[in-house]
Amino acid sequence: MFIQIDFESGEALYQQLCRQIILGIAEDTLQEGDSLPSVRDMADEIGINMHTVNKAYNILRDQGFLTVDRRHGAVVYIDAAKERALEELKGDLSMAVAKARVRRISKDEIHAMIDKIWEEYDN
Repeated sequence: MFIQIDFESGEALYQQLCRQIILGIAEDTLQEGDSLPSVRDMADEIGINMHTVNKAYNILRDQGFLTVDRRHGAVVYIDAAKERALEELKGDLSMAVAKARVRRISKDEIHAMIDKIWEEYDN
């Protein structure tokens, strides 16, 4: 599996796992309908607690990236509710813009960075 956990990072393990799965979907490493390893298997594979994996899977379910049930486990599912996605993104971007303003990063620099990141996903 493509999951890379940094145990030295200050970022919580469940957040790293969520981020890695979302990146996997964005980069087409994971496709809609793909099954993820069971909570136990994922925990064993990457060396973290099962409760941590369960928390990440539930967060991703709540955010509309996975379905989770006892029979089929965690399956990539993209909730196409655009309005909900835009509201979540607005919150994320608001914090990113606030941090950028504090660090005196210009709007043009942010736009250039977003364009560059967007192009990386188009390739």
